Amino acid sequence: MVELKEKIKVKNENMAFAMKYIKKKHVVDTKQQEHIYSEKKILEQICSPFIVKLYHTFKDSKYVYILLEACLGGELWSLLRDRGSFDEATTKFCVACVTEAFDYLHHIGIIYRDLKPENLRLDAEGYIKLVDCGFAKKIGSGQKTWRFCGTPEYVAPEVILSKGHDFSVDFWSLGILVYDLLTGSPPFCGADQMMTYNLILKGIEKLDFPKIITRRPEDLIRRLCSMVYSDYIQYTCMPLSAKSYNLRNGINDIKKHRWFCGFNWDGLKVRKLTLPLKRELSGPTDYSYFDSYPPEEGTPPDELLGWDKDF
Repeated sequence: MVELKEKIKVKNENMAFAMKYIKKKHVVDTKQQEHIYSEKKILEQICSPFIVKLYHTFKDSKYVYILLEACLGGELWSLLRDRGSFDEATTKFCVACVTEAFDYLHHIGIIYRDLKPENLRLDAEGYIKLVDCGFAKKIGSGQKTWRFCGTPEYVAPEVILSKGHDFSVDFWSLGILVYDLLTGSPPFCGADQMMTYNLILKGIEKLDFPKIITRRPEDLIRRLCSMVYSDYIQYTCMPLSAKSYNLRNGINDIKKHRWFCGFNWDGLKVRKLTLPLKRELSGPTDYSYFDSYPPEEGTPPDELLGWDKDF
């Protein structure tokens, strides 16, 4: 991944923005020009209340800049770290927000591929938004892609096996997220990446769930993360109702799962729910829920090859 810094920029007294700025020299050195442009193009296509909004991109001789919506409620990861785990109602709300985000992305042909608590933020009202579309990719119906990407604990088996993957990898990661939020850690954690990948390939079927995960969320996790191995060790997702999650009704199967019985999906869409993680803000530019970092030392060199002329 490209090295980046992120900070909050205040335009005026009534609105804040988040600005991601990336060293151009580092982009060139790591051959990530296409990757950066892909993120820009993906963000330009997106308009969803459950995904961070892009306002503008620009550049100078040292950096490219991506000006984004500031989700002032802070990172979900920091809340999970402080609390240890979430109760079922809170977890259900978070997963529902992500489900709506995936519903939107998949409808326009985009795989997200980097779900984890660190990439979920709370907006000022207390709703969850996906951030960081660096691994997102647009693919056609029935197509697959082969790039190895994602966070090890959240990577689906077909990514590890280089079998090609499609939208189903997002649903695998959704199952991992449910487990992570309910327990405070993902189900597959090894001492190193290779051990983690080996545990993933052994399958969720081999895993004993802790008692903190009750029957209904366990059933959803197992369905989202279930696997079938053929004689050739080919991985296949086994989604709800035994239907492929690259079909449109995959999302509906999740929403109709008994764990979500009684959940107000319509209220979520119109943002009229009682919010379990809403945080108090002193004003529209209060960014106190973000960690502070020391300023960057030194100045990066100019990079003038012109790859970013349309940025």
